[in-house]
Amino acid sequence: MPEFAHRLAKAQALMKKADLSALLLTTEPDVRYFTGFLTRFWESPTRPWFVVIPAQGQPIAVIPAIGAHLMGQTWITDVRTWRAPNYDDDGIGLLADTLTEVTSAGERIGIPDQMETHVRMPFSDLNRLQQRLKSRMFASDAAIVRNIRMIKSDAEVLKIQTSCDIAERAFDRVAEIAQAGVPLSQIFRKFQALCLDEGADWVAYLAGAAGQGGYADVISPAADDPLENGDVLMLDTGLVTDGYFCDFDRNFSVGPPSQQVQSAHDTLMRATQAAFDIARPGATMADLFYAMNDVVNPDASGSDAGRLGHGVGMQLTEWPSIIPDDHTPLAAGMVLTLEPGVVVFGDKMMVHEENIVITVNTPQFLSRFQPEKMRVI
Repeated sequence: MPEFAHRLAKAQALMKKADLSALLLTTEPDVRYFTGFLTRFWESPTRPWFVVIPAQGQPIAVIPAIGAHLMGQTWITDVRTWRAPNYDDDGIGLLADTLTEVTSAGERIGIPDQMETHVRMPFSDLNRLQQRLKSRMFASDAAIVRNIRMIKSDAEVLKIQTSCDIAERAFDRVAEIAQAGVPLSQIFRKFQALCLDEGADWVAYLAGAAGQGGYADVISPAADDPLENGDVLMLDTGLVTDGYFCDFDRNFSVGPPSQQVQSAHDTLMRATQAAFDIARPGATMADLFYAMNDVVNPDASGSDAGRLGHGVGMQLTEWPSIIPDDHTPLAAGMVLTLEPGVVVFGDKMMVHEENIVITVNTPQFLSRFQPEKMRVI
């Protein structure tokens, strides 16, 4: 309860500065951040869900009736429902009445509108809502939700740490499921089972690759090709525990690594350490980018991955991004991934990723950084 009350107070203070009379939240992480409403039911695209944050007072949930019992178990006391789906009015009338109740004519209603956000309702319903609100205007939320969510509380950091610990235990067991001759697709399935066995609630994201001396990309589905000696296997997991992600990877050499592979691994470790060493309040995301890029890509001939890390929390990837154009200052409570990549040879590459939290002094690894040697299976 104090956690959510603190979030609300921060939002309402910033709303006053931005001249916003309400916030309209429509996406799973934003709704959950202010309510604690955790459910996999968002996987269904049929029903919209809304939360209104007024300038004063408690949040108001405007949701399908099927969610009333679960929302009632959160700290939210004002829960307004309709029977959904409704082909004639799928909650828009109820939402319009709610927004009209908490705002006055001519006032502004903020909606998150930056990168990594969207409005989760049919476009036709958004048009109907605007028509129903008449002189009330939708406006940018002035990055209020993004900026509040960017700084994690101690409780949030602990949840991410728990997810990291579970993933580490699963990575420690990869030799149980991955050897030469085992198809990559089977390894993907069994690694997810390891994550669940170690305590994950679900494995929302698993990427990876395998190839001789490196791999060509890190987003393709797993093929049925079996591992071979000389392959580099990479697994990258975003498992979820109590609604919070981890996001980091581990590389494994099938048999002893070649000199090129070991050298690439060592370069990735140096790049990760270089960013970690300067990850202090006041440094910027761009500073982290250049710290890593100067190690892995000193002659600007490397990959076009675009960014070398990002925020992580209630979503697998969150604001900000470690790119040259992001000058967001680091602040205590930010949880980030450090994700350098290096070209091994030709079109083969290797990437490495760790999770860290920024503190008032030295940052802390949430994943277990082990730079000494590459893992061999």
